[in-house]
Amino acid sequence: MTRKTRRLWLVVACLIGLGSAAALTLNAFSSNIVFFMAPSQVHMKPPPKDRTIRLGGMVVAGSVRQEKVKDTPVAIFDVTDGQDAVSVRYEGILPDLFREGQSVVAVGTINPDGTMRATEVLAKHDETYMPKEVAEELKRTGKWDPRYGKAPDAASWNTMTAKDAPAKASDPTQHGS
Repeated sequence: MTRKTRRLWLVVACLIGLGSAAALTLNAFSSNIVFFMAPSQVHMKPPPKDRTIRLGGMVVAGSVRQEKVKDTPVAIFDVTDGQDAVSVRYEGILPDLFREGQSVVAVGTINPDGTMRATEVLAKHDETYMPKEVAEELKRTGKWDPRYGKAPDAASWNTMTAKDAPAKASDPTQHGS
């Protein structure tokens, strides 16, 4: 074998090794990525049953039920984005700031029946905080426009959309009057 041929084989072997390492790394990352989804997205295109997702939205007022299974607290509640709702089952103690009508992010998997089995529930930390993904989804669906004040509670979503906002609210000179 000539020197040039050996060098070519060495370069090819290095490229194959580098490509294999990149493929293995990307495969490992893709299995650990947790996507954010809103309830309407879950119903339109359910994720694979083994895929962990973050479900964000508002806790539907009146939907929280508490149970106990072998001394473990179980909470069942509905999360909505104003268009659709997903029932969430969480085994464990809910965060102290968890409340009906407040924004929440639940981490877990979607069952074949469309409900979620959450492994973690994240609640807001003060009255002005809303997870970025939840706020973006509310804006996208027209349920909230930050120009008109803080996000509405989930109970008022059926009567409050951006297109229903008063005409004078779009005029910056009239805002706050």
